[in-house]
Amino acid sequence: MGGIDRHHHHHHQQQQQQGQQGNLSRSETPGLPNGGAGGGQPGQGGKLLLQGGLPLATSSLIQPGSVHGAQAQSENEKVYYLIVDLMNPQTREAALLELSKKREQWDDLALVLWHSFGVMSALLQEIVSVYPLLAPPSLTAHASNRVCNALALLQCVASHNDTRSLFLSAHIPLFLYPFLNTTSKTRPFEYLRLTSLGVIGALVKQNDNSDVINFLLSTEIIPLCLRIMETGSELSKTVAIFIVQKILLDEVGLGYICQTYERFYAVGTVLSNMVQQLVETQAVRLLKHVVRCYLRLSDNLRAREALRACLPEPLRDATFSPLLKGDMVTKRCLATLLLNLSDRVEPN
Repeated sequence: MGGIDRHHHHHHQQQQQQGQQGNLSRSETPGLPNGGAGGGQPGQGGKLLLQGGLPLATSSLIQPGSVHGAQAQSENEKVYYLIVDLMNPQTREAALLELSKKREQWDDLALVLWHSFGVMSALLQEIVSVYPLLAPPSLTAHASNRVCNALALLQCVASHNDTRSLFLSAHIPLFLYPFLNTTSKTRPFEYLRLTSLGVIGALVKQNDNSDVINFLLSTEIIPLCLRIMETGSELSKTVAIFIVQKILLDEVGLGYICQTYERFYAVGTVLSNMVQQLVETQAVRLLKHVVRCYLRLSDNLRAREALRACLPEPLRDATFSPLLKGDMVTKRCLATLLLNLSDRVEPN
């Protein structure tokens, strides 16, 4: 990977192909906590297998009941042709678009992406090629769509059980941090941040993720997420707080955030600001995550003491009762939080 930065400008010139790419629909937006994300999830697609590092394109490798007969072989072969097209700068853009559309149809696409020679380097090439467009902010919709298609394939690798730890060991998430560090409010940048968060969201989505949490804590992901939680679009805020919530649910993550007053104060301030915003926006999905973050913080004794003084008033009174009317789970979380802080729940 060392050669990526050295040859970056040369490849960036090669990649200036024209032509408009289609936008990913919201249902294809990577990594949203409400499901639908990730190429590594079991689906109805075909199995892609490797032999000696080379793809096998035979109809016998397709799962029964997915695609039939000659169509099965042609569909399976098409993926391998697209993988080969990733290696050619002239055909890469179209291949990125097609593979990002089809990534949920093949369970083992992540394995093929990771183990095929040069593919991960090509995807990283796509990422570093837009770094010069970050500052000053000059990212176009076309460039954003293209790099987000590459990120969608990285998310596929991050989601798969057999490639997640390899993805992490190679420190590939670090390549996305410059994207999360941007502040421009234009749609291309908002889409870039959302898709990058989706890759991190795919990493933390799994239940047993102590290695992931340790990596994210050691690389200072929390300040990046906190800023997005405060200033991002509603979708970006939702994925960012989902990541912070997953970190808090881990014992190491909770201990890390509550270890110093500065860390707790940083998280607490952003959560408090979000509550004030929610009084206006009434975004119930965000409110659910905010309540769960506060509830988890109250499991720590030092944090519990601090929250007795600084829990926002709208969570103590009945401000959100109409919003949570039919949501018994979140209402129970909020009641438990107030009980933990030895507050009485006011009757509605």
